[in-house]
Amino acid sequence: MGHSPSIVPDPLSRDVYLVLDDVGGRFGLAWPAADVADTDRPTMIRHLLEGQYSSPVRVVAFNTAEGWSRDVTEDIAAELAQACADRGEMPPSIADFIADHIASRAS
Repeated sequence: MGHSPSIVPDPLSRDVYLVLDDVGGRFGLAWPAADVADTDRPTMIRHLLEGQYSSPVRVVAFNTAEGWSRDVTEDIAAELAQACADRGEMPPSIADFIADHIASRAS
């Protein structure tokens, strides 16, 4: 009997986004633990806007099913800058992140 492909989508066959956070003190830079369900782009953006990271430094995206990874820091900073402009407020936790990476994008 042949093997039939599953009709249930593989939850890990998607783009995953992780934030490198500067938590300060003796811990310094860390990749905070994240629930798999919270590693999609919209959720990660929402968490950054909600201040769930102390001081984000870098954002990486990867998709192991497709075999790629890349630094998406500048793209995320631009998206956050637009979201903050639309909302009329910028959370202090992401102000430096946006300023640092929007400036490097303009260079």
